[in-house]
Amino acid sequence: MIQGNDKLNVINTRRPELSWPWRHRGFSLLELMIVVAIIAILASIAYPSYQGYITRTNRSAAKSTLLEAANRQEQFFADNKRYAADLSNLGYAGSTFMINAQGEPVADASPDRCYGLSLTNVTAMTFTINAMPQLEQASHDAQCAALTLTHTGVRGQTGASTNCW
Repeated sequence: MIQGNDKLNVINTRRPELSWPWRHRGFSLLELMIVVAIIAILASIAYPSYQGYITRTNRSAAKSTLLEAANRQEQFFADNKRYAADLSNLGYAGSTFMINAQGEPVADASPDRCYGLSLTNVTAMTFTINAMPQLEQASHDAQCAALTLTHTGVRGQTGASTNCW
């Protein structure tokens, strides 16, 4: 008979119960659905804001290109005592040309084009340069559709907004 301190040391072969944090392995479906819902809410807020940013950036590139073309017109006028009747006379590829979001000329059929520039109302003493939105820019920028710049520096637009320039 075994008594007191003479007991045999019996090795406990049972695995000890783990407390809650270690017993929980992975995520429940409910937790994953909550995370997905939070991400969807954040995306629904962020995406329209991002689209607005892209639209304003493209419009800024068009305004910059309009100002550059007007500067070239003024240089042409200083050299020739008249305004150029065609954008090709100002060093552009043709009578109209397309620009991308960086304001660089692109092919007329390019999927990267965001504005098309052209000259109208050209006489020896007057001109108007137009920037017409193309592709996605046309559908996203209804407030400031076409941008215009005249020989006197008057800036205009054909949209409902007055805050395009």
